[in-house]
Amino acid sequence: MGVQQEILDRIPHRPPFLWVDEILEHDDTTIVTRKTIPTDLDLFQGHYPDNPIMPGVLLCEAIFQSGALLMSYLLEDKSLEISSTVPVLTRIEVAKFKRMVAPGDTVNIKVSIKETLGSVSFMKGTLRVDGKVAVQVDFSCALTSPR
Repeated sequence: MGVQQEILDRIPHRPPFLWVDEILEHDDTTIVTRKTIPTDLDLFQGHYPDNPIMPGVLLCEAIFQSGALLMSYLLEDKSLEISSTVPVLTRIEVAKFKRMVAPGDTVNIKVSIKETLGSVSFMKGTLRVDGKVAVQVDFSCALTSPR
């Protein structure tokens, strides 16, 4: 499955560092996205050759990118131009890794905004594989001007 054009229009991330394939649903405070983990990623040659698993930091990145997508909808609601801002991660408070994700797995990601203060949104993300929680993380992102 290819990446939805809407994702490319909303966040600055691009392959090979784009970890969201599809937006399933969203509202004012929550987004649900999906990613199918490619089986041919070079990183599996080293993580780990005989038992490849998706690195937890990249699963977190999928959650963070989903949060950036959610923030893009908030910008739209405020009639601000998406291209005039860049979402940047400002804090990781709690990260829990509960289940491994393998090449070929499809993960569903849910991110909810807990609070917004100015240009910073405090969020909670959950990534599931086979309906079971694999990663949970609390984090915040800020909207900044491009360099």
